[in-house]
Parts: sequence; C-alpha cells; structure tokens
Amino acid sequence: MNSSHARLNSGRYMVIDDRAAVQFERVYAHPLSRVWQAVADPEELRAWFPSSLVFEPVVGGAVTFAGDPNVADADGIVLEYEPPWAFAFTWGDNEIRLHLETAGDDGCRLRLTDKLAAENEAARNAAGWDVCLHGLDRLIEHDEIGNPHESDIDWPASYAAYVQAGMPSGAPIPSSGS
Repeated sequence: MNSSHARLNSGRYMVIDDRAAVQFERVYAHPLSRVWQAVADPEELRAWFPSSLVFEPVVGGAVTFAGDPNVADADGIVLEYEPPWAFAFTWGDNEIRLHLETAGDDGCRLRLTDKLAAENEAARNAAGWDVCLHGLDRLIEHDEIGNPHESDIDWPASYAAYVQAGMPSGAPIPSSGS
C-alpha cells in the first residue's frame, strides 16, 4: 500500500460558522510554491479537481466549472485569493477553501475545507475528495498527471467507510441516478 492509499478516509466532519463541512489535511515534502502551483494553476487543477476550473485570480472574480460528468457546469465566485497561501471559491452552494502553510524545512501543509450546502452531503463529498486528493498526491509526489474520473480509488468503498464511521449521508449520488 503506497502512502496515497493510506490517506483514504482521512476526511473529518465538522461544523464551521453553523455549516456542515468536511476537511482534509495533507503534508508534502515539497516547497509551498510547488503545492500552490498544483492547487491554483488551471492546467494542474485538471489533473485532480473534478471539474475544469477557470477563474479570475482576484477576490470577487468569476469562476467557471465545466466538464465534470457527474454534475452540471456551474459558475462561482472567488472568495479569497492570496498567493501562495489561500484560494477559496464558491461551487454551487458549497465553499471550497484551500489553505497552505510551510511545514518543516522545505515542506508544505495543505488544508482543504468543503463547507457543504447540506449536512447529508458529508460522506458523499468526503469520498469524492478522497479520489481527488489521491490525484493531487500523485501529481505533487510523482509528477503523474491523472484524471479524477478515472481513478484507481474505490469511491463506493470510501463512501461506505465514511457512512459506517457515522459521517452524515443521504445526499443523492449523481452517477447512480439516486
């Protein structure tokens, strides 16, 4: 089992500002500049983020999401853009926050927080982020360009593990038609 697989089901459920959220943390033995590039460059985002993301790099700027086979194309707004430390935006009724900080001598800590539109999205979204963050891990750790929709991560097993652990669930699963 490689280190990326060991990170499955690492999402934490929490409430932030009276909203349900899931949060993930990763520590990379790579400089902050490398991790920032992976989370803020539209070309690199395509390797791990579920939608193609095009954005204006300024607070209040437009964000466009396209190409996710599981959800309709959408628009959002940049909530925070402070290179190389923070990037946050709306995606539908959710808020995605990516915060970076230095870790150790030449490492970087990434915290991804998804403030949910509804509490019952927690297990579904956490399992989805497991898939996406596995792609980010591969991109940063091995320079492997992947596709989050063609992952070797078992999404149904990840989802089941989050549900079994008590994370709120019940939101429709787009690919199953429920």
